[in-house]
Order: sequence, then C-alpha cells, then structure tokens
Amino acid sequence: MANRSSAAKIPVKEYFDLQYKMTNRKLEEAGIRPLLGYLVLALIFPAFSYYLFYKTEFAEPIYVVVGLTLVGKLSEIRRNDFLKLCFGNNGRNKIRIIENLIMVLPFIIFLSCRFMLLSALTLTVAATLLSLLNFRATFNFVIPTPFHKRPFEFPMGFRNTFFLFLGAYGLTCIAVSADNFNLGIFAMLLVFAVAMSYFNKPENEYFVWIYGLTARWFLLEKIKTAILYSTILALPVAIILGIYYPQNLAAIVAFLLIGWAFLTFMIVSKYASYPDELNITQSVFLALSISFPPMLIALIPYLFHKSEKRLSSLLP
Repeated sequence: MANRSSAAKIPVKEYFDLQYKMTNRKLEEAGIRPLLGYLVLALIFPAFSYYLFYKTEFAEPIYVVVGLTLVGKLSEIRRNDFLKLCFGNNGRNKIRIIENLIMVLPFIIFLSCRFMLLSALTLTVAATLLSLLNFRATFNFVIPTPFHKRPFEFPMGFRNTFFLFLGAYGLTCIAVSADNFNLGIFAMLLVFAVAMSYFNKPENEYFVWIYGLTARWFLLEKIKTAILYSTILALPVAIILGIYYPQNLAAIVAFLLIGWAFLTFMIVSKYASYPDELNITQSVFLALSISFPPMLIALIPYLFHKSEKRLSSLLP
C-alpha cells in the first residue's frame, strides 16, 4: 500500500517530459532530426486533411472517426493499469485526458478553421469521455469477442477498439443511405486498418516460443488467423455493400483482397524486425504500398523470408 501511495506522488509533468524525450530518441535512432520530423508532420497533416475534404463530401464524419481511431490506440488496458499504479487514479485520469486532447488537437483545429464547430466539439467531448472510460473497473464487464483466446492480438485489440468497428458499421449505413459506395469501401478499409494496429507492437518472446512450430508455419498460422478474424469483422460491411451494390461485387471482393494483403504485410513486417519494433524502412514501405498497392506482391515475400530468419532462433 505504501508503494502505491508513493508511486501516486510521481509528478504528471515528468511523464510527459519522458514521453517527449523518448519520441525524440526514436526519431534520432531512425536517422531523423526531431525538429525536422515535427516540421514534416506539421506540413503533411494539413495536406492530408485538405486532400480528404477535396475528395469526398463525407470527409467530416470520416475525419472524426480517424481522430478517434488514433485515440483508441492509447486505451490499451495494461497501459492504463500501469498509469494508475504509477500515478494513482487522479493522475491517470489527467494523463489520459491530456494525451487524448493532444492527439485530436490538430483535427479540432482543422475542423474549427473550416467552421465545422459541431464536429470539433463532438471530437473534443468524445476524446475526453474515452479517456475516462474503464469498462473493467467501472462495469466489471468483459466485452465478449467472437475470437479464440490463443491468438491474443484480436481478443485484446477488439476489446480496446470495439467502438471503432461500431463507427465503421455506422459509416456503412450512412454510405447506403446517401448512395455513396466509396464511403462504404472506406468503412471496410477502416476495419482492416484497425486490425493492422493490433500487430504494431512486438510481444514477449515466450508468446512466440509456445507455438512450437517452425518459423514458416508460425507465420502462416498468424496470417491465416488474422485473415479469418479480420474477415469476421469486415463481413457486415461487405454484406451490406453487396446487397445494395450488387453491380460492384467485383470491387468489394478486390478491396477485401487488398485488406488481407495489407494485414499480411503488417504481420510479416512485425516479425521481420522482431523483437524490435517496426523500423523506419518498413514504415516507408507501408507508405509506398498505400500509394501503389501492387508493391505488396514483391514486399510480402521479401519480408516473409526476412521474418523466417528473425524467428529461427526462437522456433525450430
């Protein structure tokens, strides 16, 4: 009890100072000067925002969902338990509120500049409320998932980001009611983007070793499971689009295949640098693949082979 009390006295300011220094260190390790990295980000974000609002009339709800998607990544249960242990309940709440508002601040500023004040207010309130929600502690309720427990990424990830899938399904309904097929496809790709985020952090080596498979079969098992579970999540969107846009069935299948390809890319990228985190090279590969998806045909086999080599020391 004494340990927890003393831990709660850690100043919240120290946490943000440490996060800032760690971010700078990661940029420097990637060969990027922090000031230059922040400057490039400050230029890319408004460019992306203007492009989105130029391309679709439904940019406003999409923009809000993207902002909440980023916030969702900060809601991992173990991370929040750690913050509560170190800073106490009040300190944890302060940190989460500040983190969420910092994350959505660029979105809020852009929306406000375009006089979309209701969306800006909605995003502010939603980000604040999400920082305070604690389903396990407040409701003592575990959100059920349609997934088996052993492949831990999806059960854990789904419980932290389930509201984003509700947002994707909501966007699908809006797409149908507004007769906008492209918005429906965006909702489907959003499902895959959230699923990809489950593989951005390396797990403990024990959770690789326990499979007892060869490196190749381990990777194939991971890919097979990820494709199956992501399909379960994307199926409602695909079915609704298929019913209302039967003439676009080939496009729906094509985007499902693209979603599977990017998910596979994310998995082999993760293990190509395991046990380290994804490096700057793989981030560049991802950005290039988004611009030109056919690149995945070459990148996936290359990274798969690299992953096998990385895992060979842990698996037979």
